[in-house]
Amino acid sequence: MPNSEPASLLELFNSIATQGELVRSLKAGNASKDPYFRMTRDVAPRIGYPKPALLHSTFFPALQGAQTKMSASDPNSSIFLTDTAKQIKTKVNKHAFSGGRDTIEEHRQFGGNCDVDVSFMYLTFFLEDDDKLEQIRKDYTSGAMLTGELKKALIEVLQPLIAEHQARRKEVTDEIVKEFMTPRKLSFDFQ
Repeated sequence: MPNSEPASLLELFNSIATQGELVRSLKAGNASKDPYFRMTRDVAPRIGYPKPALLHSTFFPALQGAQTKMSASDPNSSIFLTDTAKQIKTKVNKHAFSGGRDTIEEHRQFGGNCDVDVSFMYLTFFLEDDDKLEQIRKDYTSGAMLTGELKKALIEVLQPLIAEHQARRKEVTDEIVKEFMTPRKLSFDFQ
């Protein structure tokens, strides 16, 4: 059976009725599912269900730009949590779509475009210092910061973040996974 957005929302209705008891539902999705979700919110009360809630999420763009898709079959389309520091540096430097100008002179004069620059987009997710992010945006759009410098800033943020993840992942044992995956009764108090 082909996957269709409206059909996938049947899962939403089925998940909110548990053992004869109505349970509030929270669904995560991206903005492309919004029309179906709104329809579900409109219909749910009419057929005796509570309105579900939705968390809109934003996807990371592929390294080649927001108009392309990440793909596991194209290792250069994204940064993986298993990538080495060298792979991260190479991928960002070679494959991250730039909002910079064709020449240094043009870039210094007109500045870069943060709206299409993948390195800047990634920094909006991973750089925790909002003041520093704003300074990078100002410097890049004014031409004071070049594309190579922006990519270097992203690399300096991603490499330690992914290294820390990899170190923590190594500490996970089979026993920890088994404990985490063991089904257990959860109690909810929605009052």
